[in-house]
Amino acid sequence: QVQLVESGGGLVQAGGSLRLSCAASGRSLSLYSMGWFRQAPGKEREFVASITWSAGRTYYGDAVKGRFTISRDNAKNTVYLQMNSLKPEDTAVYYCAADRYGSGSPRRYEYDYWGQGTQVTVSS
Repeated sequence: QVQLVESGGGLVQAGGSLRLSCAASGRSLSLYSMGWFRQAPGKEREFVASITWSAGRTYYGDAVKGRFTISRDNAKNTVYLQMNSLKPEDTAVYYCAADRYGSGSPRRYEYDYWGQGTQVTVSS
C-alpha cells in the first residue's frame, strides 16, 4: 500500500506561482510513475503532468505545458509540481497518483493510489 499526501495548495493571484508536494509513505516511490491530476467543480478529472519511474521522463497536459514542471526526489519519497504563471482556469483540486512500473500515462484509471487532494485557487 502507498499513502499519498498532497500539500502546498492555497490562494494565489493570477500570474503567481505555487509548488505542490506529494509525500508518500508505506513504500518507496522509486518503482512508481507519478502523476498529477486536477478537478474543477462540475468538470472531469484531467491530466496535468506525470514523471516515469525509470528514466524520469515527463509528460504534460496541453493546458499547462511551458508553465508547470513535475519533478521527483526519490530519496525524500516526494513528488513536486511547480506551477508558474497561474491562471484563474487553473483553479481546481489537485491530486497526485502513483502507478507501479507505469509509463506516465495520462489516463487516470491506470493509477493505483491517489492522495486526498489539495485546493488551488487562482484569483483574477
